[in-house]
Amino acid sequence: MKNKVIVGMSGGIDSSAAALFLKKQGYEVIGITLKHLPDELSESGGKTCCSIDDITDAKNVCSHLEIPHYTIDVSEEFQKEVIDYFIKMYNEGKTPSPCVICDEKIKIKKLVEIADKMGAEYIATGHYSGKTSENRLVWDNENTKDQTYMLYRLDMNTLSRMLFPLSGYNKKEIREIAKEAGIKIHSKPDSQGICFAPKGYEEFLKSRKEIEIKEGLFCDKDGKVLGKHRGYQLFTIGQRRGLGLNLGKMYFITDIIPEKNMIILGEFQDLMRKSVRVINYKFNIELESAAGKTIIARPRFSSKGLSGGIIVENKEVYFIFDNENAENAEGQHIVFYLDNVLIGGGEIEFHKF
Repeated sequence: MKNKVIVGMSGGIDSSAAALFLKKQGYEVIGITLKHLPDELSESGGKTCCSIDDITDAKNVCSHLEIPHYTIDVSEEFQKEVIDYFIKMYNEGKTPSPCVICDEKIKIKKLVEIADKMGAEYIATGHYSGKTSENRLVWDNENTKDQTYMLYRLDMNTLSRMLFPLSGYNKKEIREIAKEAGIKIHSKPDSQGICFAPKGYEEFLKSRKEIEIKEGLFCDKDGKVLGKHRGYQLFTIGQRRGLGLNLGKMYFITDIIPEKNMIILGEFQDLMRKSVRVINYKFNIELESAAGKTIIARPRFSSKGLSGGIIVENKEVYFIFDNENAENAEGQHIVFYLDNVLIGGGEIEFHKF
């Protein structure tokens, strides 16, 4: 018997396959499902993960695999670290990435704590990721399911304890293997959207008493009023649909000014940026060692990668793109790779040199 491993079980096919693979490899596998949501949200099934139905699916998969399963309530921590963060960022006119923060401060952190209590050396998840022998994450840019982007904030000690059973597989292969193994949820649809906002982020924000949403003005960059908006928190940089305007030409949101409850509209060219400041960053290398090297940046999860270079000035970190692009939004995370090895990342902030 190999060492004990704690597997985070979401009730989806990926984490179920991870547990299947590890058991076949001879590990002592324990399934853990983290209940993130308060009851009123976890009881609503649908397109998101983390519902009561998902917890039941995880329990049934563990029973099928003949491994123990436990459900741990982390809803208080989730409210503080993820939901409150989400609301704060929209109040600041930024676009948050709640799943990145959840992986760092809730999911993986809690799995490590549970592993320590249970005497398990390893933890595992259903993330599509791989790592080097030095415990650095490796981006498989041929696999659209690669999730290294989501895990960039994990420290090296945590990564040294993580197993990634799905490394090298694609989703279609995972579904076929699970089907052959008799896992009933092999065809279960992928979760979509934000787990705590099953009706979408706009409806969620409107339902929160701690956020004040009121009408404001759409203006162009010269201050000319173009119309009224429903509340700046309900919009994001780069958005062009759902503005509720008929101006005879296509406009994009190029800036949000919370203190004035104002949204600036402009042309696509106004979204183009040559550089961004990187704040709240985490790197697993000495930043100076990246100077002068070609780095690939992903300013959003869907990005296929943009080349450029890292500049450090008085402990401030900037990324200079080789070419202007419109992929950046304040609050989103930008993740950096050197020869496809993840070296760090941080939160995007706009600036002027």
